Amino acid sequence: MDNKQNEIDDNTTPKVTGIGGIFFYSDDAAETKEWYTKNLGIDINDWGTSSFEYRNINNPEEIIPLQWAPFKRESGYFAPSKKEFMINYTVQNIEGLVEKLKQNGVTVLDDIASYDYGKFVHIIDTQGNKIELWEPAKAGNNTSEG
Repeated sequence: MDNKQNEIDDNTTPKVTGIGGIFFYSDDAAETKEWYTKNLGIDINDWGTSSFEYRNINNPEEIIPLQWAPFKRESGYFAPSKKEFMINYTVQNIEGLVEKLKQNGVTVLDDIASYDYGKFVHIIDTQGNKIELWEPAKAGNNTSEG
């Protein structure tokens, strides 16, 4: 198989490509954000998260954000998981990955949701951790369905 064929396969194989976000519960999310800003210099954006950027090693022109945020415990955002955190993984070919996960008996919690900034779906792993899968929108593409 030549390098061009490898490149094509690598871009369409349903898989995780990185970490897109780290989210955790806090008894007082506002106080937690304030503490991280004051003590560690983490700036909070208008959405209540902090965004760190890194480059795709295979495509250095592509900048990928990593989101960080504490959530109010009572938000229930990580349900049905009972865990204190949720990790968001960036993926490629989210449709193919969801199909593979279903074939493997993985619990898929919702349908793929599309937004301007990408596609999302949630699953549960064998330890009861809720996982968010995110396929970032390609630059210049609008994936919004409505």
